[in-house]
Amino acid sequence: MANSSAMTASLRLSEKMPFPLKRLADLAYNYWWSWSSDRISLFQTIDPQEWERCGHNPVAILESASYERLTQLAEDPLYLKQISALVREFDQYMAQQDTWVNRVAPQVSAEHPIAYFCAEFGIHESLPVYSGGLGILAGDHLKSSSDLGVPMVGVGLLYRQGYFRQRLNRHGWQEDYYLDNPFHKMPLELIKNEQGEPLTIQIEIRQRQVQVQIWRVQVGRVTLYLLDSDRPDNDPVDRWLTGHLYGGNLETRIAQEVVLGIGGVRALTALGIKPSVHHLNEGHAAFCTLEIARQEIERTGKSFYDIETKVRQTCVFTTHTPVPAGHDVFSPDLIDSYFAQYWPQLGLSREQFLALGARRLGDPWEPFGMTVLALRMCRACNGVSELHGKVSRKMWTVLYPQHNEDTVPIGYITNGVHAPTWTAPLLADLYDQYLGKDWKTRAIDPQMWAKVDDIPNEELWARHQILKERLIAYTRYKVKKSREQRGEDYQNIQAVDSLLDPNVLTIGFARRFSPYKRGDLILRDAERAVKIFANAQHPVQIIFAGKAHPADEEGKRIIQRLMEWCRSSGIIHRVAFIEDYDIYTGQKLVQGVDVWLNNPRRPLEASGTSGQKVCFNGGLNCSVLDGWWCEGYQADANGKGINGWAIGEDAHTSDQELQDRIDSQSLYQLLESEIVPLYYDQDNQGIPHGWIQMMKASIKTNAPLFNTDRMIADYVSQVYVPEIATRVEPILAKVLF
Repeated sequence: MANSSAMTASLRLSEKMPFPLKRLADLAYNYWWSWSSDRISLFQTIDPQEWERCGHNPVAILESASYERLTQLAEDPLYLKQISALVREFDQYMAQQDTWVNRVAPQVSAEHPIAYFCAEFGIHESLPVYSGGLGILAGDHLKSSSDLGVPMVGVGLLYRQGYFRQRLNRHGWQEDYYLDNPFHKMPLELIKNEQGEPLTIQIEIRQRQVQVQIWRVQVGRVTLYLLDSDRPDNDPVDRWLTGHLYGGNLETRIAQEVVLGIGGVRALTALGIKPSVHHLNEGHAAFCTLEIARQEIERTGKSFYDIETKVRQTCVFTTHTPVPAGHDVFSPDLIDSYFAQYWPQLGLSREQFLALGARRLGDPWEPFGMTVLALRMCRACNGVSELHGKVSRKMWTVLYPQHNEDTVPIGYITNGVHAPTWTAPLLADLYDQYLGKDWKTRAIDPQMWAKVDDIPNEELWARHQILKERLIAYTRYKVKKSREQRGEDYQNIQAVDSLLDPNVLTIGFARRFSPYKRGDLILRDAERAVKIFANAQHPVQIIFAGKAHPADEEGKRIIQRLMEWCRSSGIIHRVAFIEDYDIYTGQKLVQGVDVWLNNPRRPLEASGTSGQKVCFNGGLNCSVLDGWWCEGYQADANGKGINGWAIGEDAHTSDQELQDRIDSQSLYQLLESEIVPLYYDQDNQGIPHGWIQMMKASIKTNAPLFNTDRMIADYVSQVYVPEIATRVEPILAKVLF
């Protein structure tokens, strides 16, 4: 059994600390601090400039701080009180026994936890092993599992250079670059065996034996295990298997998925962990089902088909995309080169093995699909919104010839967000006052959220304006830094000081720049757009952020068009693009904008969660009726939005040009006739009471539904332990808090 090396890491760090500050090491090595009540100043106070330079990394800031500075803090009574209160809160949290899951599903025990597999995890910006929505959802999944006491372990990959970093050149073209992650200065620890050597597992990659080591990250009460092939005893090419997230070619992708799926199961075995359920979050981890089968065959001596049902009973699958390109498929030849030595261990022939991932049986050229493998080898499958469940049933009907489209066994659990992570501390403090200090543990309670009406309009608006000012200050800082790095002239750099205005209606748009997300839809009629944004009396401004995949040329062109628009005469101070989008930038955006814009082509947005984060901060959504917004949007009897706005018609068409034309015209019309007039309908003190009523409606209607506490409760009762479903539903609202 491996030593508790994360404890060793925190103890080693604590030895460098003055006695009153020693518990800071425990907090630094557990990401619970990042959603705690005092997450802003705890580590930042030590050295604000270094805190920025190290990417908000708590271990790095403690390692770099001088002993003199630490001893100064150790005699600061206010700082010591802050630490004492936070440590007390942390200890109570970690020791809590009367959790939601213990009351509702005590059969889910720590001895047999849920194993949650994902290719990326967005826990915090200081752990850059994520690219976007899938990873952020996975991080929030672990956090709420910790909050509700769900015994869970995460399984992923530790990427030496993570996802690519983004910079834009003078022509607005995205350039990609990578930086090494300093693992030894990050809140993670290499797991070692009883001899003090790194605990490793072995995986065969194209007839080469690859040694993979295991790192541990603590996320509240949940442990995340990350696999790493960057070891000196591996071939140089194999050391880079965990080099980049979503980088390289198909061979890199299949090798990474072998490490994640097969390696992930072997890592859990080496750690002595025996999961009750293996949750595959997207198809990247589907090979884990084969390794579970292989180990069961090895243990029992039975055939694959004898143990197939048993394996399926331990596996569940969440699919995340209706975009065909989002489902990994590999040619039979590529599968041959990676699995020719593996399928005999399953007692299968080549044809039988390939059939597990074949959408249509009998075709020798049919590719091997990871989603197909997951659907065949898991007892339950779900999409991530009601509409996505419907789209997925249609998409995969071919695998269920005995079913019609409506009865295909693919359900849905709509995504949510982790409220304590994404709610601005300034608003969280307001909720403490008016909703109760326990609001974070009652996120699914609509009666509690109804108390938002008790918040005085002036107070809610004042805090919202502070957050918007903070966003604008951050945007100016980032844009100025980018212009300096590009070597732009002095005048352009200084012009950033007048970029954006906190008194102007502010729209946010931040996501991956893929063509179907239509990041430049607002430019379709550039002349009309300029009239809206440059209106002298009632102007509008917008902040963009996001990356295009390195291989997505059209996505890069969209960013380039936006950068050109940023320089347009008349709106040069009304449009900004923040480079190198990450969790920290995302938090500032969702907490500070007035309106969140989302305009993908229907029905290609499986769920989306960024707009849900905006709701917890009083922002309003303006989105096409796709993904989660189909469930969140509410309108009155006249079809007018109560809690936000719906772009275009609720119609799905294959005519992209038609849909783009309809949606862009609808967006302009909404801005001109509804959004802008409502925002600028302000009293003598500058308070837009009608707008604030809509803000409150957005919070009241969306916050109780689109949070990960509700989502995790759904997974427990519908997927992990479905036998408790009938008794959980009536008491769900009572037992979550």
